[in-house]
Amino acid sequence: MARSAAFPAMAPFPAVRDVATLLKPITWFPPMWALLCGVVSSGVPVLSRWSFLIAGLALAGPLVCGTSQAVNDWFDRHVDAINEPHRPIPSGRIAGRWGLAIAIGWTGLSLLVAALTGRWVLAATMLGLACAWAYSAPPLRFKTSGWIGPGVVALSYEGLSWFTGAAVMAGALPSGRVLAVLCLYSLGAHGIMTLNDFKAVVGDRMTGLRSLPVVLGERRAALLASAVMAVPQALVVLLLLRWDMAISALAVALALATQIALMPRLVADPAARAPWYNATGVSLYVLGMMAAAFGLGGYL
Repeated sequence: MARSAAFPAMAPFPAVRDVATLLKPITWFPPMWALLCGVVSSGVPVLSRWSFLIAGLALAGPLVCGTSQAVNDWFDRHVDAINEPHRPIPSGRIAGRWGLAIAIGWTGLSLLVAALTGRWVLAATMLGLACAWAYSAPPLRFKTSGWIGPGVVALSYEGLSWFTGAAVMAGALPSGRVLAVLCLYSLGAHGIMTLNDFKAVVGDRMTGLRSLPVVLGERRAALLASAVMAVPQALVVLLLLRWDMAISALAVALALATQIALMPRLVADPAARAPWYNATGVSLYVLGMMAAAFGLGGYL
């Protein structure tokens, strides 16, 4: 009864600004950046398929990522009431079942745009949306696992977005080299997602979410996240060297070396310094992604 009172079945349509807040535009940048990496790695001139590029950017950011945010906020509304009560759903600005309705509607719109863009893009979009719902919604609710949850998000944000960008431009399945690099960067992004869990440790403990900072402790989780980010990048450097992409390999190696130099400061106080490392080390991580993409695309 208490839940029904807090979220009545019928409620006024939410304000546009609250819907925009629910879809969290600030979170669209990582998948859109990964999509651009895919575009560059394809080596196909942008002007030859600019309309498909626009569709891909819309899918990676406002549509699929926006859907994931709406789904997450709906199924996390009780957790957010503890961690972030100002969000649109727990605050009551998006009341009733409008949060769920928006998530379902945005899912359908994403599938429609993907279907009009190409079969490989549709396949990637379907997998990304499945991950979005499985991550937050019962019965799977992968986010309750600190091991599976970050991996699902990393795959969606980095790997599938990169794949979409390459597939949009090539109009076909990306090359084996592109697939290898995007898989490695997806694996490394598991560590980035673990860093994002430090902001919600208190609420996670209270609600039974077994994030890695909760399960392993903050220092061990930070050490693991650092290693998970670093090792795949090192493998990317080796692959780029093997493929005679020396300039690209050097750029990724420099980005990695700087990240490693910053990691001891992160590990010393993970809860306080995770936002700082996101602004520094993670920025270097994504710059390295683009450097690798330029090598794959034949620009370096």
